[in-house]
Amino acid sequence: MDTAALFASVLGLPPGEGAARFADAGVPVFPCKAAEKRPLTQHGFHDATSDIEQVRGWWARWPDANIGMPTGSRSGLEVVDIDVHGRVRGFGPFELARREGLVDRWQVLVKTASGGMHAYYPADPQRPQPSWQAARCGIDFRGEGGYVIVPPSRVMFEGNRSSYEMIGAGRPGAVPLDAAALRQFLDPRPDPPPSTANSAQRDVDADRIAGWLGTRMEGERNRALYWAACRLAENGVPDDNARAVLGPAAVRVGLPEAEILTTIRSAYRTVVGTTPPFRTRGTAPSMKGRVIS
Repeated sequence: MDTAALFASVLGLPPGEGAARFADAGVPVFPCKAAEKRPLTQHGFHDATSDIEQVRGWWARWPDANIGMPTGSRSGLEVVDIDVHGRVRGFGPFELARREGLVDRWQVLVKTASGGMHAYYPADPQRPQPSWQAARCGIDFRGEGGYVIVPPSRVMFEGNRSSYEMIGAGRPGAVPLDAAALRQFLDPRPDPPPSTANSAQRDVDADRIAGWLGTRMEGERNRALYWAACRLAENGVPDDNARAVLGPAAVRVGLPEAEILTTIRSAYRTVVGTTPPFRTRGTAPSMKGRVIS
């Protein structure tokens, strides 16, 4: 299947004709409510089919219905969904992942109704990958158990109907995405500590997190610092204390002070909603050995 040619062929078509093009290419589709993303059939994306008569029957009944497509093994396509919601914009993290070679071999790029983007990749039939979200980064992965709205659908956004449109085709030789590697890049997590009868699993050991940060390799240090700062912010650790416990570990792995301050500020702004007034000189209060619950 030439995915780029298929997406280009539906440009400007009525929804029913677009749905028929997908079905004729062997891509299962299902109808969604006009101007929305909600399925119209009882079982949603589980009802998707490439049976052309069924597809034509659906759109004869609902001529303005949008077109839904299941992702993963059923369609042979997986999607990285770059979201734009308020202050959360997924384009920055997506570009960082592209520079790392994690998302750069797409087949098709599609503009979404909200101003975000869908990047399509061929699915590996031997390696089904579940859908997931990295909400803070504004990135979702749509694989097994997911679906997307495809062109030429139109969705209501901020009072206007906005179209899904193909905006670019990838280089020849698109390859399946490693969704697990992408998730680890966007939202790296330290290994959980051994559980003991005397410790609550909700506790966060700040020194353990700092120790994990100190083991990060080049290319993952900044995002690891961001992850660690978010965890401390979520557990109510004051920003000066976060700087005191994470700063030395970040310095040891080679991050400059200005970058450390910027990254921790960004993490606290994301979690708390305000920018912490960090000092640029002096020493923040120590929290050595403290366990936060």
